[in-house]
Amino acid sequence: MAYASLEACLLDLEKNGQLVRIKEEVDPHLEMAAIHLRVHEAGGPALLFENVKGSRFRAASNIFGTLERSKFIFRDTLDKVRRVIELKNDPLKALKHPIDNITTGLAALKAFPKKQTAGKPASMQEINISDIPQIQHWPMDGGAFVTLPQVYTEDPEQAGIMHANLGMYRVQLSGNEYIRDKEIGLHYQLHRGIGVHQTKANAKGLPLKVSVFAGGPPAHTVAAVMPLPEGISEMTFAGLLGGRRFRYRYADGFCISSDADFVITGEVLPGENKPEGPFGDHLGYYSLRHPFPLMKVHKVFARPNAIWPFTVVGRPPQEDTSFGNLIHEMTGSALQQEIPGLKEVHAVDAAGVHPLLLAIGSERYTPYMPAKQPAELLTIANHVLGTGQLSLAKFLFITAGDEGHLTTHDIPGYLRHVLERIDWKRDVHFYTNTTIDTLDYSGESLNSGSKVVFAAYGDPLRQLGTRLPAALTGLEARMILPGICAIKQPAFTQYGAAAGEMNALGNQLSNAAASELEQWPLIIVCDDPGFVADSLRNFLWVAFTRCNPSHDIYGAGSFFQHKHWGCTGPLIMDARSKPHHAPAVEKDPFVENKINRLFNKGGSLYGILR
Repeated sequence: MAYASLEACLLDLEKNGQLVRIKEEVDPHLEMAAIHLRVHEAGGPALLFENVKGSRFRAASNIFGTLERSKFIFRDTLDKVRRVIELKNDPLKALKHPIDNITTGLAALKAFPKKQTAGKPASMQEINISDIPQIQHWPMDGGAFVTLPQVYTEDPEQAGIMHANLGMYRVQLSGNEYIRDKEIGLHYQLHRGIGVHQTKANAKGLPLKVSVFAGGPPAHTVAAVMPLPEGISEMTFAGLLGGRRFRYRYADGFCISSDADFVITGEVLPGENKPEGPFGDHLGYYSLRHPFPLMKVHKVFARPNAIWPFTVVGRPPQEDTSFGNLIHEMTGSALQQEIPGLKEVHAVDAAGVHPLLLAIGSERYTPYMPAKQPAELLTIANHVLGTGQLSLAKFLFITAGDEGHLTTHDIPGYLRHVLERIDWKRDVHFYTNTTIDTLDYSGESLNSGSKVVFAAYGDPLRQLGTRLPAALTGLEARMILPGICAIKQPAFTQYGAAAGEMNALGNQLSNAAASELEQWPLIIVCDDPGFVADSLRNFLWVAFTRCNPSHDIYGAGSFFQHKHWGCTGPLIMDARSKPHHAPAVEKDPFVENKINRLFNKGGSLYGILR
């Protein structure tokens, strides 16, 4: 359905039993986020908050809370988007099947943005930043944040919407040192299009004009998170997905989305930063206060009956998980077309997406060699780590899936396949002193850390254990998965001491009978083995968000040979919390108790949590 507004989408969801109105007054300080989290965790409906304390505007959340609801919203255009993407990957398909692809070509016509008369839309009124619902999501957040923004910038060297970038970069509305209603903070990370634009503006000594849109047709929100190649306008994708051209105009030199519910315009001046954060983020930890670009507010506009959209991010899975699933639904095999030999890649949501990639590739380089070992897989791994936001990955497991039964989405089965075959003496490849995700605090400074590739190929080298051997019984160990166990060690203090502790553990394991530990190739050192072993989700979160490969990987019988590191016994990952790590996000018990009123009998949300 070609929605012309956010409200049109919400009314459609309500008509189809997928939205609930909350009539009670709700506090944007922690309460709204807590309600959203509880409903989302239960797989509940979208929410429309009709009475937001301190604001005359309504707010909506959980709009994209499930993949099924996202597919419902785009039910009329999703197949057309898939076909357009397929044609981009295989242009000859249109020539081979011209009749079949007529409708695809017609759908693509909706991709061209539609420029309207200059000036703000007549229906919009000028407001202040403080009039917007001031939603604080987590107790330690630095203030109110925009969590579903569409941040628009144009290339200073190529003006116009076809050279623009639309990205979802969080925006801090209040708190810290920001001057009320005059300044807001922009947080954007590595490999983001806005960074290219600001770099060019800085080089010219010019301010970067920025427009922040919120609301509007839901396709605009999805376009802001779509990983499009640099130089392709997200506004064209918004029109294609929404089945309706992106309408825009200019006012005071700023681009205005004609269909947005809210528009914030302003400028980022060269060299002007202020501390932004903390903010409870999608790895499940707070991102801390750091200097980020300062946006000087020019004007703020809103529709008379505007609806403020928001989501809550935190330890996955959250609503942004369904964004990722929707993107996968649309893009299909686009990445495989870009990287020869790649069959599958899975950015693991439970580990915070960027910390862990699982991949399946081909191994075709040396079929004439009797020995089977990674060769093409290493080429594919380097290509993966050099592609867009995949370059922020920290752990990459890669193996060949020639057997035809392997999938990265069966994580226990995939890890079993890799660990049965991996040779720790040969198959560990480090990248040190490099960039990692801005939100990942496992490194010792912002954006800085390391990566590791575990590449496995060949016949099985071992069977994986399912009963802990005697060598581990005195170490407070718990089995996580076959061949993987968690071991408790004293709390981490500093890296010098940790190296001694891990090397001592490695020596202890080296002295055990080789046959006892051969079935246990991966050991996770942690603070709480019971928690880590309790679920696959816990294991993935702790192991891969709290480990910096170059600093935290050890092994029994470890060695260096010609600058290559390996080990003869189990590989050891130190996944204990470190003093420089950011704190994990946690719900406020007082607020959790306070929102029960909405879920009790007589409340707007009574009976929806089944």
